[in-house]
Amino acid sequence: MGVLSNRVERAQIKAGDHIYSWRAAYTYSHHGVYVGNKVVHFTREQDTSSNTNTSFGSFRSSSGTQLECMTFPDCGFRQPNSGVVLSCLDCFLGSGSLYCFEYGVPASVFLAKVRGGTCTTAESDPPETVIHRAMYLLQNGFGNYDVFRNNCEDFALYCKTGLLIVENTSMGRSGQASSLVGAKLAALVSSPLKLFMAGPVGVATFTAGMYCVSRYATDIGVRKDVIKVAVEDMAVNLGWTEEVIDEKEASEGEAS
Repeated sequence: MGVLSNRVERAQIKAGDHIYSWRAAYTYSHHGVYVGNKVVHFTREQDTSSNTNTSFGSFRSSSGTQLECMTFPDCGFRQPNSGVVLSCLDCFLGSGSLYCFEYGVPASVFLAKVRGGTCTTAESDPPETVIHRAMYLLQNGFGNYDVFRNNCEDFALYCKTGLLIVENTSMGRSGQASSLVGAKLAALVSSPLKLFMAGPVGVATFTAGMYCVSRYATDIGVRKDVIKVAVEDMAVNLGWTEEVIDEKEASEGEAS
């Protein structure tokens, strides 16, 4: 268990684990659910009109060359108009290392983590339930991707816990998003207090404390605005039913 995150070897992960890999010099991480040799994860819908889009059915070699996956023929599979993708582990990781998201951590451990998006105080459901949710969403989608309200970490957290936010707030379940907002909030609140604090050490301590508290308050293990939702009821609870119908009607209209 590291201070930054929990790096593991491939032999250590099991089907149903929530895994992730850091990108762009640790500026953000990409999350998914390991289902045994493959990973189900959530991305922006693929732009088929662009030749520059990176497919999750491919990976980059050490020289940076994009290579097609030769291991699994269905690597990169996704349903039309869906951001949920099935990839092999190599393509999911790319050139990044493998990390395992931690569940059921004590509050003291959660608060000690330097970065959000690495653990939660919430407990995980059994692996078979987690895999069922991931595979169901692969076939039925997870709504529209939103970096703050519905991202790859939100997807993995739902698969692991079945928890959804009741209110239509501006913040999803993602620890990464709450870290970003929490850091800005802590800096904003601490700025006018610089006049009353004895030196930069006091300001830094207060800011760090505010950051940790704000992260903890938005963790799905402690927040009160979450409910358990069966994966089969996702479309109804998130209001996706109308969106799916509209997209289907639009597709049928174009075909005719």
